[in-house]
Amino acid sequence: MPNNTPAGNIIELSDKDWEVARKRYAIILPLLGQGRNCLPIEKIAKQSGVTVRTIYRWIEKFARTGSVSSLANFENDGGRGKNRLPDEVERIIKTVIDERYLTKQKLTIKKISMEIAAQCRKAGLREPSYKAIRIRVNCISTEHKLSRRYHKSIAENKFVPLGGTFPGGDYPLDVVQIDHTELDIIIVDEVYRQPVGRPLITMAIDIYSRMVVGFYVSLDSPGALGTGLCISQAILPKEVWLSKMDIKGNWPCFGIMRSIHLDNAREFHGKMLERACQEYGIEINFRPVKTPKYGGHIERLMRTSLNEIHALPGTTFSNPVDRKNYDSEGKACFTLKELERWIGIFIVEIYHQRIHTSINTTPNARYSEGILGTNEQIGAGLSQPIENELKLRLDFMPFVERSVQRYGVVIDFIYYYHDILRKWVCSYEQSNAKSKILRKFIFKRDPRDISGVYFFDPDLKEYFWIPYRNTRHPSITVWEHRRILRDIKSKGLSEVNEDMIFEAYAKLKSIEDAAVRSTVAAKNWRNRAKKAHAIENNIRTQFGDGGQNYVPDLSDEVEPGKIYLPFEDLDNEPFK
Repeated sequence: MPNNTPAGNIIELSDKDWEVARKRYAIILPLLGQGRNCLPIEKIAKQSGVTVRTIYRWIEKFARTGSVSSLANFENDGGRGKNRLPDEVERIIKTVIDERYLTKQKLTIKKISMEIAAQCRKAGLREPSYKAIRIRVNCISTEHKLSRRYHKSIAENKFVPLGGTFPGGDYPLDVVQIDHTELDIIIVDEVYRQPVGRPLITMAIDIYSRMVVGFYVSLDSPGALGTGLCISQAILPKEVWLSKMDIKGNWPCFGIMRSIHLDNAREFHGKMLERACQEYGIEINFRPVKTPKYGGHIERLMRTSLNEIHALPGTTFSNPVDRKNYDSEGKACFTLKELERWIGIFIVEIYHQRIHTSINTTPNARYSEGILGTNEQIGAGLSQPIENELKLRLDFMPFVERSVQRYGVVIDFIYYYHDILRKWVCSYEQSNAKSKILRKFIFKRDPRDISGVYFFDPDLKEYFWIPYRNTRHPSITVWEHRRILRDIKSKGLSEVNEDMIFEAYAKLKSIEDAAVRSTVAAKNWRNRAKKAHAIENNIRTQFGDGGQNYVPDLSDEVEPGKIYLPFEDLDNEPFK
């Protein structure tokens, strides 16, 4: 589903426009309830050299889109002259909020909006909309609201760290640590059940509650793809994923985190990850060099997960002594999908439900306290759900740049085409029209299904699905595609084309299907043999003569007048 907001593509923006958007976001950040600065909006506007109305317009734009990129070139997108209220109306709104909303009575925004409307009508002024009043209420910092509507001590409890040596982590999704490691287990393929190697896991943990907010398992090396997919899962609701994995538990974590904490690995320093985090207002913090204590939370989670995996068949253990007399490959039985489901069940139904010694409660209970609040502390509240989940997933995925030709676009020897590309065929860079340099466009793809790619239209500011040019080709994963390319190149073929790729895939698929049929047939035959053997043993046990004179009672099963042939019941019985 395309994004209907006017926010542009985060990669497409020039560095200059992106810097403008970031500066504007930094100005309004203390007013979004994400910071601790409770300066009045008038003072922030004066310090920034802009008007209060401009600040309100920036806040409204960010609140509507949820994207930092929407603040770029604000003056040119039709915003001038919109949502401005007369000074008299602004004074009424400010007075009612101060005298009626910021009190121990804790009136709702709807209630004070009715009072503001009544005062405006009495003064002969046009009453403001509910949305305009809500925006101005949301500009008030969370700390100031708690101090005025509840008590100063409660506001201090909300923003004072609860202990420990890690900076931050004062409420759910305040700080999320991310890291990856190779799992101590060998997995098998889904058809032949043969060992294929050790998978890598990327995990994200909420520092405040110790809840696992996201993870991603694959056979890839550490990189931007795994990190991005882990972050996008952490932000999005988990109900669809839980249903897909047939996991019955509850995983309530979702929402944009304030900051993420990473080590200094190269894959965490890419431009894609940096831009994507900036787009959603996520602050990136890197672990100080030679300070392992700052990664203690995620590393402890990794150790806990690895210790649990050591009890699974196919484990490689972490100790060479334990590994010496254990045939890891011979015992391996988990596929990648089965392992992902096992990890999901462990996280949701076990890890989140048992006491964590550092917080003296379960991660699930701690997270609920942080969201809903307790008698001593006001809850942070539920995060706003992401309206355009597809855009978020794509923003955290790596991209490629390609020119559009008459045949469409080619990525890794596979052709893609859709009519939406027609207007961009053989288009040139405007700044280099004389040199005839073809313009390149942004394409992204999901590694789990490369039967299509996502094209970002620079005019419509939307993503569009571009399928195979030859739609008869089957859907494959990027890992299957890489395997086929390796096989082709191992045969000494220097030239690769699309037909060769899908012909090889068809051969592999036919072999796999035959293997599956053989395996199922053998399994059914074994089950039937076991069943017959069990019946025979039961007869011998019940009759003293070994069952020689046993006559089964078929009075309820025989149809009168029908001729029964030998083994007819077996021939007509379906495999089970």
